[in-house]
Amino acid sequence: MSQALVIREAGPADETRWDAYVAAHPAATLFHRYAWRRVIEGAFGHATHFLIAERGGEPAGLLPLARQKTALFGDGLISLPFCVYGGVLASDDAARQALDDHAVALREKLGSRYLELRERKPVRLDWPRKSELYATFRRPIVAEPEKNLLAIPRKQRAVVRKALENKEMTVEVDDSIDRIYAIYCLSVRNLGTPVFSRRLFELSWRELRESAEVVTVKIAGEAVTSCLSFFFKDEVLPYFAGGTAAARGGAYDLMYYTIMNRAAARGCRVFDFGRSKAGTGPFSFKKNWGFEPEFLSYEYALAPGQSIPENNPLNPKYRMFIAAWKRLPLPVANLVGPILSRGLG
Repeated sequence: MSQALVIREAGPADETRWDAYVAAHPAATLFHRYAWRRVIEGAFGHATHFLIAERGGEPAGLLPLARQKTALFGDGLISLPFCVYGGVLASDDAARQALDDHAVALREKLGSRYLELRERKPVRLDWPRKSELYATFRRPIVAEPEKNLLAIPRKQRAVVRKALENKEMTVEVDDSIDRIYAIYCLSVRNLGTPVFSRRLFELSWRELRESAEVVTVKIAGEAVTSCLSFFFKDEVLPYFAGGTAAARGGAYDLMYYTIMNRAAARGCRVFDFGRSKAGTGPFSFKKNWGFEPEFLSYEYALAPGQSIPENNPLNPKYRMFIAAWKRLPLPVANLVGPILSRGLG
């Protein structure tokens, strides 16, 4: 007779076993790492529920969850907010189903409106889902820079070559999050989006320091674009990025090409360009780089009477808010943005 599954909430003493399971699981992502618990709790104050399934005392599955509850944007139990991917990691179908069932029961116990599991591919075919809103963009990279350059479509490759030849453009690797956060604040204000708190950047940098890097591009000595990237297994994820208006002249391209080759030099073989919404500029930019969109499957267990949440900038009801936000003075946007953004992402 097979041993029974036990589902419980993981604690600090489980971190080593948790991360060992993540490291060994072929479907694991950066966002399954235990460190995200401290990042989300510390940056946003959201309660987390990191579930572990055990069989005979050994891990058989994991599910990291956080309750994102705000007055403006509702109450959801998510794996994981502020992260591209999430969902269950399991050794078998029985462990996956047991974790699903436990998460649904936890949503009911907490009284949250919905449970959201952020999967790369469809898993629960009978659950409501968002499957055509967000796409991720992933492609192999190699150790030879010229081969990575030749993999970029001709028109975009010409932009990269021009940036490489521009003597006024220089690239630096930062030892802090100061420049990336300043540029990011300006960039998201200009998009009409509330900025995440500096605390999120500080904690991400501290908790994932051994697998994080900031690359900044300057034009004539002025920083115009910067990106905080994370490394996971053989992948690089340029995750938090921003730029000034001057960055559109090839600085973005130089930055991403630099990140790509620095990552390849340290052994990475996959460039994960991250999540973008269909129909947006970033979505088109990544396609122009030769990346094919892979639409994500965000799957929901809803409370009775609830519908799938639409807390994203493409929702027409936020159109006036976005237009007004773009006109805010930057200090005001930076002060109010982190309060609002607790319910976004």
